[in-house]
Amino acid sequence: MSTKRPKRKRPGGSRPGGRGKGKGKRPRHQRGGPRPPKSDDKSVEVEGTITSVLAGTMFRVELQNGHTVLAHISGKMRKRFIRLVVGDQVKMEMSPYDMEKARITYRL
Repeated sequence: MSTKRPKRKRPGGSRPGGRGKGKGKRPRHQRGGPRPPKSDDKSVEVEGTITSVLAGTMFRVELQNGHTVLAHISGKMRKRFIRLVVGDQVKMEMSPYDMEKARITYRL
């Protein structure tokens, strides 16, 4: 004669460790909470002219106010094989924290 004990319910749900159904699996913004700010929200858009082409898709760009910055091509421009040469007018995004570097986002 075997004596079976009845199954005991766990207090936090059916999973070991006290976790309930799906709690904590997704990030907060996917669960309906506030979205985290995008990094693009803080960028400053400027226009300039390419003065020299450097190795590794890097460029020296002179801004309209006379400053020179080091810029690289954005991923979408690389994906579409947009070619840039000296003298091209470009639109760039710059971080307010480092005004010496920029990302080229558009060729005018």
